[in-house]
Amino acid sequence: MRHMFFAFAFVPFILASSAFAGDAEIKAAQAAIDGQLKAFIANDGVTAYSFAAPNVKQIFPTVDTFMNMVTNGYPPVRKPQTYSFGKVEETSPTSIVQQVLIVGPDGKDYEAVYTLQQQPDGSFQITGCSLRASNSLST
Repeated sequence: MRHMFFAFAFVPFILASSAFAGDAEIKAAQAAIDGQLKAFIANDGVTAYSFAAPNVKQIFPTVDTFMNMVTNGYPPVRKPQTYSFGKVEETSPTSIVQQVLIVGPDGKDYEAVYTLQQQPDGSFQITGCSLRASNSLST
């Protein structure tokens, strides 16, 4: 019975400390997305590519192949008129899922859902992005 009490007493401490660390991790993940989107807007492929995680760089091994994929497959991400952060979920201490609400170059609303992974150096890099048209209306 004593072991059970210790386990339950320890859990709130773990949850409290991970919740505190989550704020810094979420801000770091959002900074990576923001940096990449600003690089896309500035036509700075090298900087945009620097935010891609190793799994993405393995599939798109050069800046040119990466930028071609984004330009052809993700026009709202490549040239957003505006964007803002939506819902966020910390799926583990080193993994973040972040919703980004985008007004694309066509003036329509989109939802991009980014996945990010903390790297050994502590930075967050983008492991993936899914994009869909949003049901909300822009003014």
